[in-house]
Amino acid sequence: MLRNKLTFILLFSTFISAFSQKLNKLPEYTLSQTEAESHIRFLASDEMLGRRTGEVTNNVAARYIAEQFRKLGIKTTGGQPDYLQKVPLEYSKGGKASEMFVGKDTLKSGKDFVMLSGKAAKFQNTPVVFVGYGWIDDKQNDYKNIDVKGKIVVCQFGIPNNDKPFENMTGSTKKAKFAAENGALALVQLYNLNFPFASIIRNFGGERLMAASGVNSEIPHIWVNSTFIKQFSKENMNSLGMNVGEVVKKQVPAYNVVGVIEGTDSKLKNEYLVLSAHFDHIGAGKNYGKVTDSDTIFNGTRDNAMGTTALLMAARSFSAQKTKRSILLIGYTGEEMGMLGSKYYAENPLVPLKQCIFNLNSDGAGYNDSTKVTINGLDRTGAEGDIKAAAKAFGIEAINDPAPEQNLFDRSDNVSLAAKGIPAPNMAPGFTAFDAEIGKYYHQAADNPENISMSYLTKFCKVYIHSARLIANRANAPKWKVGDKYEKIGQELYGK
Repeated sequence: MLRNKLTFILLFSTFISAFSQKLNKLPEYTLSQTEAESHIRFLASDEMLGRRTGEVTNNVAARYIAEQFRKLGIKTTGGQPDYLQKVPLEYSKGGKASEMFVGKDTLKSGKDFVMLSGKAAKFQNTPVVFVGYGWIDDKQNDYKNIDVKGKIVVCQFGIPNNDKPFENMTGSTKKAKFAAENGALALVQLYNLNFPFASIIRNFGGERLMAASGVNSEIPHIWVNSTFIKQFSKENMNSLGMNVGEVVKKQVPAYNVVGVIEGTDSKLKNEYLVLSAHFDHIGAGKNYGKVTDSDTIFNGTRDNAMGTTALLMAARSFSAQKTKRSILLIGYTGEEMGMLGSKYYAENPLVPLKQCIFNLNSDGAGYNDSTKVTINGLDRTGAEGDIKAAAKAFGIEAINDPAPEQNLFDRSDNVSLAAKGIPAPNMAPGFTAFDAEIGKYYHQAADNPENISMSYLTKFCKVYIHSARLIANRANAPKWKVGDKYEKIGQELYGK
């Protein structure tokens, strides 16, 4: 009996030794802390002024990532001449002190309504026409047999039969074009989404950065707070007045950064594991948050220079030792502005989405437990075991989202591909709650490279990379768990 136990112990020790030697040969195991630190110190330096999308330092960050890809011999894809995928964005700024006159009520811009586009205009007692959603497609035409020439169109907000807030917002911009083409003088939509109008005012009411709509209609396009829905009804309104200023628009250069490392397996290399992280942050100055006399820059070390560093270190690791599946690397711009970069990529992919079997995104608000990594959606895909094993290999515990009330899964770039059906959890630095330690640095000027643990950063990168390696080398691609809200669209994407 003793001999059998000794034999078992010897065999087990030999197995562990062999496993350790194999692990030691992986590039992520010997990843350089000095290199990881150099990436994060550059990206989150004061000189980068917070990497705000629309400002030059955001494009400097994009170019930095691109040149790291070039140095490693990573390929471009999708017919792109460079690693930079142009993301069409625009700044728009509304006119000051615009007003609408509804019966005895005077509505103020920036409080009661926002004007998204259009030239300056003055109307008095102009006839109003109600046109349902004001929508036109191959299934319906809300303008059919309705004369709106020389009148103001009023319609319900959003797109028919669609309950997705972002799609309703972006789709609504098309309706100004429909109204103008039918001869309307202005378009007024009655905002009714389950999303505070105060947030709409904040995001759309002043100078704003948003996805370019491609709609250059000159007629005023206005969203009115639903608190005025009674006044804007067929029973109570037949005319409307307004005095509004011009919305000035300016095209903004912005880029995602995309590269590919081809897999080694003759069959599996046609499948792609997507690794992603956003490189933008919120900028510098008192307009973007609380500052002090000595610190006015929101460096974004934790959010998301850490994730971007993990992406860059993954690029090095997978260039040195390739996986069976191909690796698609994406650095996103515009996450802090509403996930603009990832949403654009999801609609304009450089690799067909059905070939992308998984997305491991990296983004976080900070960490309060350096013995852990936190995965938003850990238990939602078949990769749960791989991620846990990868973390354990480096002495780290992988935990599920500890703050489900924050809906973090749907607040990071991973959701853009998840909504298309691709299994897409998000790996964040270890946090166990949104506590004071997180709040101390989250979107704060204090979030500097000097106050993070570089050894933890390095270990975080190792876990991220090793998780990706295990997933990329699996025999079968991980799926959404049964019953997940994205399972059905995943089945539609992959034809299963």
